[in-house]
Amino acid sequence: MIILYGIPHCDTVKKARAWLTEHHLAYCFHDFKKQGVPPAELARWSTSAGWETLLNRKGTTWRKFDAATQAAVVDATSAQALMLANPSVIKRPVVDWGEDITVGFDAAAWAEQA
Repeated sequence: MIILYGIPHCDTVKKARAWLTEHHLAYCFHDFKKQGVPPAELARWSTSAGWETLLNRKGTTWRKFDAATQAAVVDATSAQALMLANPSVIKRPVVDWGEDITVGFDAAAWAEQA
C-alpha cells in the first residue's frame, strides 16, 4: 500500500492526492498535523532521500526560524530533531511506494514508480 505523508491543506499534497486518485492507485494518507511524524520513518526517509532533500529551506516555516535555529541544522540528527518538532518544515509530500521513497510531487517520476 502506498503511504502519502503530508499536510492536507498543502497545495502540492492536494495535487499529489489528485494524481494518485486519477491513476487509480490506492493509498493511505498520513496527516503530519493530526498523526505527527513517525520518528523511525523520518530516519528511514533521511537515509533514503537525504536530510537535505527532506528539509524544505524554501518554505515559509523555514523562513520564520531565526538565524540561530537555521544555522544549528548541520547534519541528519539536527535536521531530524527540527523536523520532528516542526513537521511543516518537511518538504511535501513524502511518499512510501513500498520499495522506494520520493519527496515532493513530480508526475513524470511518479508515473515510473506506479
